[in-house]
Amino acid sequence: MAARMKLKLKTVFVLYFMVSLMGLIYALMQLGQHCDCAEHDLPKDRAITRLQKELYRLQGQIRQLEKLKQPEKQPPKSSLSTIFVITPTYARLVQKAELTRLAQTFLHVPHLHWIVVEDSPHKTPLVTNFLLKSGLTYTHLHVPTAKERKLQEGDPSWLKPRGVEQRNEGLRWLREDRKTRLGEDGQQGVVYFADDDNTYSLQLFEEMRSTQRVSVWPVGLVGGMKFESPVVEGGKVVRFHTGWRPSRPFPMDMAGFAVSLQLILANPDACFDGEAPMGFLESSLLKGLVTVDELEPKADNCTKVLVWHTRTEKPKMKREEALQVQGLGSDPAVEV
Repeated sequence: MAARMKLKLKTVFVLYFMVSLMGLIYALMQLGQHCDCAEHDLPKDRAITRLQKELYRLQGQIRQLEKLKQPEKQPPKSSLSTIFVITPTYARLVQKAELTRLAQTFLHVPHLHWIVVEDSPHKTPLVTNFLLKSGLTYTHLHVPTAKERKLQEGDPSWLKPRGVEQRNEGLRWLREDRKTRLGEDGQQGVVYFADDDNTYSLQLFEEMRSTQRVSVWPVGLVGGMKFESPVVEGGKVVRFHTGWRPSRPFPMDMAGFAVSLQLILANPDACFDGEAPMGFLESSLLKGLVTVDELEPKADNCTKVLVWHTRTEKPKMKREEALQVQGLGSDPAVEV
């Protein structure tokens, strides 16, 4: 069928070219010829009229063939579940750079609602203005981390769980917001906890979109290993590939799972425990929602890495500090 259509289209173009060429030659032959005989004009006008009719007919055939060649329009993706991404963030030199990279990934994900929660007693101008210009559907929240839970300068990142209050604030907002949206569509969706310093493949979001309860997958460059991952046998998670305390209830990274919105709403007390021992923060949420046997392996039965636990290097500001002492520091009005 395609070959016949291609042949027919080629034939039409050849005819179109030949008729146009004949008309051009005929017109050129008449140039410079003087004729004061009115009867000579009549055949000439008739020939031009015939050529115009043939031209219109061929143009109509070309338009019809072009319509046949166009693929059918795909139906709108209105049936896609919304992915609610909760991201804790805090003020630091690389904050805007991290959020920019993350936002430009999310712009490629349909039906995504970004819940950004600042570790701050108020919304900062930097994050407020950034989100306004992001082009994303978002909710901007803030809640400060309790003083006794804050890491101090020089503390290792693993010493205390981070982002606890911010993730719980995102969950609180979701529960409150969805209360006002009763019905099947208003409570459909997936909840994912995406830190602002990780790197995410677009495929990851399509994998998690079909989550029924809790879906899981590998995370690269985490825990001092190339990757950590659930181990799947017969379509079920049977254990975990991890180098540290595999006996934990759910020895996974925060980036390695997503939860059904309906499951979150059905368990209003499920949250992250800020007092959980090191490495047990994820388990403190998941143990109230699901069993290991109920986990849904994604990413080709947890054999593909689609998210990486990357970290931006802390910038060295020695020269900046030296210039500030001299009163020559960078313009503070320029937002980095």
